[in-house]
Amino acid sequence: MKSVLTFLFILLSFTVQSQNDALFKDATDAYNAGNYNKAIENYLEIVKAGQHSPELYFNLGNSYYKLNQVAPSIYYFEKALLLKPNDPEIKNNLAYAQNMTLDAIELMPETGLSKIYQEITGFLSFDQWGYVAIVFMILFVLLYIGFYYLKYATQKRIAFITSIVSLLLAVVSVVLAFLQYADFQTDQPAIVFDSEAKVTSEPNKRSQVVFTLHEGTKLNVLEELDGYKKIRIADGQTGWLSSESIKLLKDF
Repeated sequence: MKSVLTFLFILLSFTVQSQNDALFKDATDAYNAGNYNKAIENYLEIVKAGQHSPELYFNLGNSYYKLNQVAPSIYYFEKALLLKPNDPEIKNNLAYAQNMTLDAIELMPETGLSKIYQEITGFLSFDQWGYVAIVFMILFVLLYIGFYYLKYATQKRIAFITSIVSLLLAVVSVVLAFLQYADFQTDQPAIVFDSEAKVTSEPNKRSQVVFTLHEGTKLNVLEELDGYKKIRIADGQTGWLSSESIKLLKDF
């Protein structure tokens, strides 16, 4: 009985994947033909089926950009970047989409050490750092075995030193993966979808409006209370806005 269920599960997985592949091809054909609404419809069907990839989100971002829909275009480019950090093509198209936003928010200045930390940890995603750690661990084991079986002293010395370096690099990769994962969990970015979102000093309709944001602006969510989210924008300003005004990027 268990083997039959396993077979059915595998068969279902292949069927779903085949359907998604067909949808992706149809969506890409529609995009190339200039039918961007049809392309979006098919791409979103793949997302609803539970598939997530930088290519899928990148294509969605491009489709919305062609329709001059600022917020969803930026939203999907940012989601693609979460899955594939530092991809130059995604960054380039995201920059084009961000040029359509109304809010000009100055970034808070970073210290030299903070910039170095961000560049090192953000070079790869936490799962990619994990894969790098595994590769270095395998290399360490192979070189350490080679140390015992190599005949000549020079070869044994090289194998031993290289194995130790591989072990150290594996440890460093694990640490970077942990730091990147901790940052990933702490950071809760979102995109404003309302054409105009009023940010208030307190989580209610009676409080004073402190500033206004427009569609496509990226912010970070700090906490949630009674249908409102406390947010912080890039220049450090904080406030509360309706949860319905924004969409979280890390919803997969």
